[in-house]
Amino acid sequence: MSHTTVNTNQIISLVDEWALKLSRLSESTISQNRNNQNRTIKQIPGHLVDSASNNHQRIVRLQYNKQLDFPDYRQDNDRWIAIQNYQNANWKDLIDLWRLYNHHMVHVIDHVDEKCLSHTWKDFEGTTVTLQSMIEYYPVHLKLHLDEIEELIGFN
Repeated sequence: MSHTTVNTNQIISLVDEWALKLSRLSESTISQNRNNQNRTIKQIPGHLVDSASNNHQRIVRLQYNKQLDFPDYRQDNDRWIAIQNYQNANWKDLIDLWRLYNHHMVHVIDHVDEKCLSHTWKDFEGTTVTLQSMIEYYPVHLKLHLDEIEELIGFN
């Protein structure tokens, strides 16, 4: 079992709370309001699904590889969003996918072998990242984008 500093119960609470909030937003709000990266509210959960998907692969693979050169998609975020056409995805399905993928991510994080937390991969800039650091950054990235949505819609 993992001994990271990530509180996975907080991730579940945050995701479940936000899934409900997101489901209540109007089509015009999710399709028109944009962040500073020119992403609509509708595209942000899609980006977070991509983040979960990529991190899921890294977390699993780094438990049987000490070092990994797994592709880093950060430089291609907008390409991923466009190719998957999140702007025209079914909103309810997208929210459900995002919520359930994060529930699975919590399960995976909760069961990481602590002996593997020092395993590393290199990002596209050549920076070495430990499995522990990657796991600890995951909820930070999640919160960053939920805060963007909150700002765009004015939730308190």
